[in-house]
Amino acid sequence: MALPQVKQDATDARLAALTMPEGSGWATAAREDALARVQAMGLPGRRDEYWKFTRPDLLTSVEPKPAAIFANDETPLFSEIDRVRLVFVDGVFDPSQSDDPALAGVEIDRLADATQTDIHWARDVYGVLEARGQKPVERPLAALNTAFATDGVMIRATGKAKLPVSLVYLHQSETSDAILHHCIKVEPGAELTVLENGPAAARFNKVMEVEVADGAAFHHVRAQGRDHERQAVTHIFARLGTESTFKSFTMTSNGIMTRNECIVELTGDDAIAHVAGACLGDGDFHHDDTVFITHDAQNCESRQVFKKVLRNGATGVFQGKILVQPDAQKTDGYQISQSLLLDDDSNFYAKPELEIYADDVQCSHGSTSGAIDETALFYLRSRGIPEPKAQDLMVLAFLAEAIEEIDNKAIAEDVLVRLSAWLERRRKG
Repeated sequence: MALPQVKQDATDARLAALTMPEGSGWATAAREDALARVQAMGLPGRRDEYWKFTRPDLLTSVEPKPAAIFANDETPLFSEIDRVRLVFVDGVFDPSQSDDPALAGVEIDRLADATQTDIHWARDVYGVLEARGQKPVERPLAALNTAFATDGVMIRATGKAKLPVSLVYLHQSETSDAILHHCIKVEPGAELTVLENGPAAARFNKVMEVEVADGAAFHHVRAQGRDHERQAVTHIFARLGTESTFKSFTMTSNGIMTRNECIVELTGDDAIAHVAGACLGDGDFHHDDTVFITHDAQNCESRQVFKKVLRNGATGVFQGKILVQPDAQKTDGYQISQSLLLDDDSNFYAKPELEIYADDVQCSHGSTSGAIDETALFYLRSRGIPEPKAQDLMVLAFLAEAIEEIDNKAIAEDVLVRLSAWLERRRKG
């Protein structure tokens, strides 16, 4: 079926402005396949089912809207965590600011280098999970990324990593348009933690494909910082083997447009997948979490926990789905999305979904939206706590359930401290 003319024109214009990187045979084939998917699907528009709450034009325009460089005088996030830093500046790896990748105790290559070789383990991951994630919901911006990504890291863990790998994204150009693609393979019994933080670029399109083998564990914590004018779309595609673990947490503060998609397949029995997010939005802010978890094995567990705090007309979106296939008996699926609206001008749109084809399951979902509990606020004020400080304490308590999804207590404490600092700074103007 031909695309509507408006969508066809927008897609053609965007593709004409991009150049596909050169690479070896397998890399070129993966990119050409992805390009064909983009051309068949077209870039997203407001009439698409999973974009009706979020305008995609900032993410699909030929040129990005300029974003001012954010003057950040904070101590870098995760600075107290012993980690291996890999730094990207406007979407380009900067070895001069990065640590020696070998210190992590895992295999790490640049995408630009891996795609020049005829044989590399990434050929079984790059574009493969992204392509699987296009059904039943099309994700054309992810396919666009696979076709045109110019940099990224390929990480392969064969045992327990010595240190977390920390991906640091720096933004130095007001018109930068970064496309990064990461591939991660956690071999049987191995364990890896990946940290991410930083604004990355004026406009940022990132894909992370994660293969978690039998008995392996992958932990992911990222922070999307306080620079208000950034525009970002991110995708995580994960496939889990038997008795494997996948846990991902995202903290977001500000950003004119942020859409985070997470697509997880549980394909091995007794696998666990937890996806969580905590969000603080203020003013001209739009934040969209779109999650799709497929249970395709027995006795698996999934959790989706998302909390958003919105004020001054900010907008939050949550679209989460649990799909239970016919043979996925003993599934335990849980989903909760909640918003705390600090004024009457902010909006929260939620679309929770369950689609179940097995009969021996335990699945639930819920979504709530409301204001500060005035009784609890009065209680704190009666104990001598000023109202703004009392409100901050209640915000942190509201976000706590999502933060508790982080297994590493030191990292969770770092996130909590940073959130507290952001709230205090906002309170003081």
